[in-house]
Amino acid sequence: MTIKEVEEKTGLARSNIRFYEKENLISPDRNEKNGYREYTEENVNDIKKIAYLRTLGISVQNIQKIMSYEIGLMDAICEQEKILDDEILELNRAKTICRQMIADGEMNYDTLDIERYTERLPEYWRENKKVFKLDSVSFLCMWGGTLVWGAITLISLLVGILTYPYLPDQIPVQYSAGEASSTIPKLCIFFYPVACMIIRMFFRAYFRWKFGIQHRINDLISDYMTNCLCFVALSAEIFSVLFVYGYVKNVVIMLFVDAIVLGGALICGVSKLASRPEQEEKNRKNI
Repeated sequence: MTIKEVEEKTGLARSNIRFYEKENLISPDRNEKNGYREYTEENVNDIKKIAYLRTLGISVQNIQKIMSYEIGLMDAICEQEKILDDEILELNRAKTICRQMIADGEMNYDTLDIERYTERLPEYWRENKKVFKLDSVSFLCMWGGTLVWGAITLISLLVGILTYPYLPDQIPVQYSAGEASSTIPKLCIFFYPVACMIIRMFFRAYFRWKFGIQHRINDLISDYMTNCLCFVALSAEIFSVLFVYGYVKNVVIMLFVDAIVLGGALICGVSKLASRPEQEEKNRKNI
């Protein structure tokens, strides 16, 4: 059957079906005459099962292991149940405190007395350590944010606008031993800001699928990696311009700058994560 028929039988979008195929969760046959995919009833059943397990929050990686019998289905479900129980417990605890605060009537930041709702504060901090870990990766929020992506895309566009009139008819895109080995029309300088938009639109969704998004931190990592790719596109554009005017001849320089910027952001985040236990210890001593 065709993919359109599979859509009708499963009720799922074509993009989901293609994604499952890309992740090797299903393997439809190919028609030797026209090269089109031909799906079987077994494929349809697999697609339904995969989609259902995804609604339970089970990651694509674990579904792959289930299908290859590396782990048992019940083992994976029991593990997911524990994860959901922990999340429900955390949500119910927060909900209970919110209800207590609402029952106490009107209050503001100045009158908030947290000891009224939490007697053993150090233990409460430990119970909510996930929140502090998210706080400690704020560099991901900053770097992966829409503003940073917009700034990178705008700079890329400005570089194209400002340099276009002065560029030769052909600009380099590939380099070998300090020489241009492949060139393209200079109008393609505007491909770089377009690439930034394409990366944000499509690669962002791809990374979320790839990592099996189940938590906000995975979302942040996807945005971070997307903006990293946009930054690489911007640096490639700038390198091409500088190469044309003879300011740089070795692409290693571009890679070195990229490594410094992206590695610096990563080191910053790791340092903040490493310093978190020390900060929590100081907080406990001050309480």
